[in-house]
Amino acid sequence: METNILNEMKILLHFIISLLTILNPIEAAAIMLSLIPLSTPRRKIHSISLKASLTVLIASLLTIFVGNYIFKLFGIDIDSIKVIGGIVLLKIALDMALGKISETNHSEEKTEESKEIDDISIIPLGIPILFGPGVIATLIVFYEEVSTLLDLVLLIISIFISSLTVFYTLKNAVILNRFLGITGIKITARIMGLIVGAIASQFIISGVKALWNLY
Repeated sequence: METNILNEMKILLHFIISLLTILNPIEAAAIMLSLIPLSTPRRKIHSISLKASLTVLIASLLTIFVGNYIFKLFGIDIDSIKVIGGIVLLKIALDMALGKISETNHSEEKTEESKEIDDISIIPLGIPILFGPGVIATLIVFYEEVSTLLDLVLLIISIFISSLTVFYTLKNAVILNRFLGITGIKITARIMGLIVGAIASQFIISGVKALWNLY
């Protein structure tokens, strides 16, 4: 019984850590501060944080329950998604490890466009800065790998916990930025980049191995 509980806890932690490192809410908080005026009231930051985290939550749930069927409709199997998803994640991981903002989720052009938008909470903060192609690929792979109803429940719980973490991170963006500073945020991003890189490598190796045996 204890062994089963420990195994389920490991699965839950694996889901949470993987999602949070790919979502990278600390970097998203720094980007959010660059897109809003310094005089923005706390109430407005709270509203932006809430909408962005709800966007991540809803998009994540739609991905695990609908996204897989869309790929199957086009005849794309999970192993192919692992390979291409792993490559996307590897690109994000390298950018994070090198201290760069990944162009997969964000770019200078998007930054300039965002400054002209009154509400940045859903676009571009929720999508694609937080919820980008790397998160989509990861969620679809995780959904395909769950083998029991309990594992699926754990995946859903991890999505809720990750979304809640995103909310509190964005809500306290000013404090985090003051505490960590630019250097601290870059160091955190680089550490997360190593974890994302490890996840990407697992996806690529697993996908290539399965496709090799299939063909």
